[in-house]
Amino acid sequence: MRLFDWTQAAARPVLAGRDVTLRMPRLSDYEAWRSLREESRSFLMPWEPLWSEGELTRAAFRLRLRRYHLDARERTGYTFFVFDATGRRLQGGLTLGRIQRGVALSATLGYWMGARYAGQGVMSRAVETVCLFAFEVEQLHRIEAACLPSNARSIRLLEKSGFRREGYLRDYLRIAGVWEDHHLYSLLVDDWSARNPPVDSA
Repeated sequence: MRLFDWTQAAARPVLAGRDVTLRMPRLSDYEAWRSLREESRSFLMPWEPLWSEGELTRAAFRLRLRRYHLDARERTGYTFFVFDATGRRLQGGLTLGRIQRGVALSATLGYWMGARYAGQGVMSRAVETVCLFAFEVEQLHRIEAACLPSNARSIRLLEKSGFRREGYLRDYLRIAGVWEDHHLYSLLVDDWSARNPPVDSA
């Protein structure tokens, strides 16, 4: 039995995995998001683009929501907040973005974790859940993820999730205000299927 549920309501999927719930952000999530990001600031900033002065304001959050919901309506990207199984405790966020159709059928994966929830397997379960959505619902062929060579925690997560290192990207993203090299990882639908064989219901 798949530990997965999917509902489509106005292009707002809700994903239920092993002890995690992934759903798109709502305006009512603002205070929980602001609080978690603020308390995790020093934990997150070395791995993210430079935070703006108004990074955690309600106005900035509203702009994010507009972009997230436009992407989802156009099926070019899905941004999820990661909650516990009850769907009430915000623990982090995850994006399946830059979705390409046609001959590519690919997407990029990004994620962030609240400092207090790091190292508990939460993001591993969230990645497992979003991969199921990507391959079985969106019918993608490939998911890519870029990772700083110094981010050992993220490397462990990707490799545990079945991603393979493919290459080295020079000055790929500007992180904390500096252009940084990244490792490129990928997971193909065939790789994922080999790790998750269908359960015989007979």
